[in-house]
Amino acid sequence: MSVPFGAIRGALPWRVVFGGTAGSGALSGISRDVRVDIPVLFGAPAEEIFPPAVPIADEQGLYLAQSGDLLLGAVAEPIGPDGVEAASERLYRRLVAACRDWHVYRVWNYVPRINDEVDGLEVYRAFCRARSLVLEGAWGGEFKQLLPSASAVGCEGGQVISVFAAGRESGRNIENPEQVPAYEYPREHGPRSPSFSRATLARANGAEYLFVSGTSAIKGHATVAEGSLAGQIACTLDNLRLVSRASGAGDRLGSGGGWTRHFKVYLRHAADLAPARALLEATLLEPADRVTWLRSDICRADLAVEVEATLVR
Repeated sequence: MSVPFGAIRGALPWRVVFGGTAGSGALSGISRDVRVDIPVLFGAPAEEIFPPAVPIADEQGLYLAQSGDLLLGAVAEPIGPDGVEAASERLYRRLVAACRDWHVYRVWNYVPRINDEVDGLEVYRAFCRARSLVLEGAWGGEFKQLLPSASAVGCEGGQVISVFAAGRESGRNIENPEQVPAYEYPREHGPRSPSFSRATLARANGAEYLFVSGTSAIKGHATVAEGSLAGQIACTLDNLRLVSRASGAGDRLGSGGGWTRHFKVYLRHAADLAPARALLEATLLEPADRVTWLRSDICRADLAVEVEATLVR
């Protein structure tokens, strides 16, 4: 799958940039950052979690780079006349092929019009069905044990985009004791359950990574505090605490433990920025944290906020 890069021999920064227009292609050249068209409400528009990486593949809609024991990648698949489910299936087949000799740690999925209904099925649920079927076909009947941390939120444009990180050694996937594992959700949430774990703990290049999936106000498998931003943030914070404890990072998501903490906060309504910042900065976020606030639709239409984190030390 790798292609030669001629004069390009060194490592390049690995950045995901939000807020730009991805219509001409989110992966339009190795000298450019991965771009996702989601409006930035506050904070740095670029997320830079990983060390510089050497490009090893740059094909149509696929970019791979390697940083020692880490494989970093991004795949973009246009949504054609056959719809988002077919596009998602094609995307995940490419992702699985790219990671054939690697263990997937984290996938960030960006899906246009994620809460729209097409042919009687919500776009997110169609995406989940495609993802689940591809992963089961590739990883076998026990694929649920291998599912990495992940998120899926809305974006602008006409292509599904997935950004991912994988490593040479297997990670440890983590669940929340007060939530049904997403991959075991009942059929009321769609024909195939979402395919991800709540967090993944991994080591690569002498560093430790804790990837916390998109986390929101869900207990069991039901949405909590619909219509209340404060209530949903309180539930989200409790879920982050539980996942943090299960991962061994303490009750405060690694605070004081030598971690560098990266957060993305997705808000369905831009008007919620001020109250959400006030609540999260008083309870979770610290001055040294790297935080990007984004205006995005979320995987459930009754969710107003989602928080994800990546910790590195």
